[in-house]
Amino acid sequence: MTDKRKTGNPDQNLKKKVALKAQRMQRARREKERPVWFWLGMFGLIGWSIAIPTLIGIALGVWIDQHWPTPISWTLTLLTTGVIIGCLNAWYWIKQESRRD
Repeated sequence: MTDKRKTGNPDQNLKKKVALKAQRMQRARREKERPVWFWLGMFGLIGWSIAIPTLIGIALGVWIDQHWPTPISWTLTLLTTGVIIGCLNAWYWIKQESRRD
């Protein structure tokens, strides 16, 4: 009994994988190793992508708490929301960079 989910010739799948790895190796040889400045810039990008939404959340939360006092701390709520949005944003940038490799 054969599995219908498998498609194509196994030899062709192997050829595609080998060709893909060869392309990666050639690109890596062309680009060489990335300089330290690239990685420092990447850390900065990730840091700011988390910090900016967090600071915006805090500022908005403080403003809401001052103008409409409620038993709920909007500062804490929006701080958490800002951190979550910032982490998702950082994850997006890391994923984009890893796709490029």
